[in-house]
Amino acid sequence: MKEWLSKHPEVKSLRPVVPDLNGQARGKRLPVHMGDKLIDEGARMPLSVLNLDIRGEDIENSPLVFESGDADGVLRPTERGFVPMPWAATPAALLPMSMYHDDGTPFEGDARHALKAVVERFAAKGWTPVVATELEFFLVDDSGKTLRPPRSPRSGKRRLGGEILSMRALDAFDDFFSELYEACAAMDIPAEATISEGGLGQYEVNLSHVADAMKAADDAWLFKLLVKGIARKHGVAATFMAKPYPEEAGNGMHTHFSVLDRDGRNIFDDGGVEGSALLRHAIGGCLAAMPGSTLIFAPHANSYERFTPGAHAPTGLAWGYENRTAAIRVPGGAPAARRIEHRVAGGDINPYLMLSMVLGAALIGIEDQRGAPEPITGSAYEAGLEEIPNTWEAALKAFQEDPFIPRILPQALSQNLILTKKQEMALVDNLSKQKQLALYLDTV
Repeated sequence: MKEWLSKHPEVKSLRPVVPDLNGQARGKRLPVHMGDKLIDEGARMPLSVLNLDIRGEDIENSPLVFESGDADGVLRPTERGFVPMPWAATPAALLPMSMYHDDGTPFEGDARHALKAVVERFAAKGWTPVVATELEFFLVDDSGKTLRPPRSPRSGKRRLGGEILSMRALDAFDDFFSELYEACAAMDIPAEATISEGGLGQYEVNLSHVADAMKAADDAWLFKLLVKGIARKHGVAATFMAKPYPEEAGNGMHTHFSVLDRDGRNIFDDGGVEGSALLRHAIGGCLAAMPGSTLIFAPHANSYERFTPGAHAPTGLAWGYENRTAAIRVPGGAPAARRIEHRVAGGDINPYLMLSMVLGAALIGIEDQRGAPEPITGSAYEAGLEEIPNTWEAALKAFQEDPFIPRILPQALSQNLILTKKQEMALVDNLSKQKQLALYLDTV
């Protein structure tokens, strides 16, 4: 990290940051001359900062605030190291951090530590998850009273429809996407294909499969910060909120994963089309944990507007081969690449919590040798399936009661999340749809 700073004398300021439970970047701005001290000693910050509501306010009755004297923890750099901030007006570097107690033990309220614990459980079996994400977002003009698709920099016109896989819709914002890809390369975010999606001004960027679940989560988290920052440089907003337009498609964050053994073989591959028994056990675990995990996959009031039958977001507990209406899809292709696509999460999630639940549920399914139901064919919307919790309140109740949650997440983190969501529910109950939109547009 010190070598990185010496090679980038253009950097004028540093941002040590950590994601809170909502995935918001919390941290400080430091002058660059404090870099060595930051690397060697970390940075002190209240533990309660990782447990703020979506507005950035303390959680009432949180044990991290007055009950404990609002004690500090120590932020220490993660293995990611410094990354540039291409959206900043003056050259700056962001340093992802994790939270620890003074005695060096990990702070259980840090979502990054939760994911690390899940990955270590795979490693104990000699297994490595290989993870990729697909992130959907809208470019929007939020300068008026209502959201609109931005005007094309080329023609000055606005999109009239989704224009699925339209090259014209992509090329209209070529300057934005060219700068975005350059920035991804500078930040070591492995961006692959971009497509025009089904909503007004909606796009999807795929990130590469990586044999490092923590890096995949880092990439997704940093990508969201980057897209929002670059969009503002181009005079528009970018949002990952699940449903910015009531009548348009929502933003999902589909996650693909397979698992390699010590010899680099995919444990989901049996040489055939159907995949191995371990694949079906993993699917069984993911489906069984899905009701309790929904609060992670759909963490905000707006998230539940995405779960609409026939709108390309899953609503029922089912899986299928090459079936995009199901909550879990097993894509086709070569058997060696057999994998699971988990399709429930919205774009508004905390990537560390989301991957903890997806991978943790799959591992429990394998450990318990859990069976999977028969794969569905045809439309999952017409199959009469048990539904994914479709309200915030139902998801919170399921999270509190589900036996999978304590097997995946630390108790302290779960309790902090429950308190956070209860406070946010009370807040949102008093907000109009317009004020909800203003609350979520830039934050999630």
